[in-house]
Amino acid sequence: MTSTRFQVAGMTCAHCVSSVTAEVTALPGVTGVRVDLATGTLEVAADGPVDEEAVRAAVDEAGYTLTGTRS
Repeated sequence: MTSTRFQVAGMTCAHCVSSVTAEVTALPGVTGVRVDLATGTLEVAADGPVDEEAVRAAVDEAGYTLTGTRS
């Protein structure tokens, strides 16, 4: 299992968190999602390597912008 943290721009409320969580959770192989509104971070746990482009597309679909990864 792997875990990757991303920075997301544009989230301002609990609805934002719910939207991002729903879209990213639906991705194949994703086993867990945690969104921290205060820091604008998204942590994605998956069975294998996290597909950054798929996460980027899911975040975009939710209406927000993936601005990069965080260590």
